[in-house]
Amino acid sequence: MKPVIDVTKEYGIVLEGGGAKGAYQVGAWRALVEAGIKISAVAGTSVGALNAAMICMGDLEKTEKLWETISYSKVMKVDDKVMSQVFQGKLELTEALKRSLKLFVEGGADISPLKQLISDNIDETKIRNGNINFYLLTFSISDLKELDLDMKEVEDGLMADLLLASAYLPVFKNEKLHGKTYMDDGMFNNVPLESLVKRGYRDIIMIRIFGIGREKKVKLPEDVTVLSVEPRVDLGNILDFDCKKSKRNMKIGYYDTMRLIYGLKGKIYYIEENLEECYYLNQLIHISEDNKTTLCGHFKIDVGKETLTRNYIELALGLIASELKLGKDWSYKELYISILEAAAKLLRVQKYKIYTIEEFIAEVQKKAKLKRDLLLPVFINAILDI
Repeated sequence: MKPVIDVTKEYGIVLEGGGAKGAYQVGAWRALVEAGIKISAVAGTSVGALNAAMICMGDLEKTEKLWETISYSKVMKVDDKVMSQVFQGKLELTEALKRSLKLFVEGGADISPLKQLISDNIDETKIRNGNINFYLLTFSISDLKELDLDMKEVEDGLMADLLLASAYLPVFKNEKLHGKTYMDDGMFNNVPLESLVKRGYRDIIMIRIFGIGREKKVKLPEDVTVLSVEPRVDLGNILDFDCKKSKRNMKIGYYDTMRLIYGLKGKIYYIEENLEECYYLNQLIHISEDNKTTLCGHFKIDVGKETLTRNYIELALGLIASELKLGKDWSYKELYISILEAAAKLLRVQKYKIYTIEEFIAEVQKKAKLKRDLLLPVFINAILDI
């Protein structure tokens, strides 16, 4: 595959806050590394700051291992089994509320395990001496102001404290760090894009995870290009530090970033294609007369022999596009791929894999033969002839 973004450039990376959703950012990092994308700087808030620190250290495998083995008790002083029951909905509502209220009565969740996790994994010297610049956002309650810090310039020995300061969610027990009180800056600026823009970075990739917090509006200079990787599925609760969900979110982050780097098509699946519009028009037109008749009949369109093909193209295809909720400016390529994806989803075709268009068609056809008893929408059966 050939990248559609310029791999000769160096990029600044923006990592927003979002707690347990942060595993997605690590999957994205894996895709950037494999594609040879050069990183010049990382700006992070909360979990984004922790992942940014790991990126600056350059140890991808260690970071992946950290997230693959994450647990509730590695972040908060809690019982893993109980927390798992809470997030799986296996705990009665009254019991779940009772345990939640207990945290607030005690001043919030004790995150001394997170403090230890930072101590065990963050190498301040390696970050300071590395080639990647690191900017961290937090909010100083003591000074009543947002801090946008260049981590290579902060006082020696404070890096671990500031990483913890950036992660102080309101539900966490807040303790003073080097004499000051901090909180997660996500409430004020959860997407630290401005941190890079104001420092002169012009090529930026944002890894979105849609955590809870404010997204500050940033006025971009004309010469700034911002690319965005965004999940199209729910990544879960910000406090759901379950290792299985972390592995899932890393996989999603990886494939979504591959979509950006290589211009993969598909809204659900990941499809490599470089064919012309005429290919897809031919796929749509060259179905049997019986299937055209079936489709037109389904949409109550005239099926006269002389007008069948014209009405099928001009009317039926538009109604299918509407059913698939495509925009008014849909193309034949978009329509055909959307029909394939709709079929693939119903047929449970493997999602996290990169397909060529030919491979994707073949896989849908293969699954359809194995699941002949599955009732598919009329337009899928007719156009894909399954």
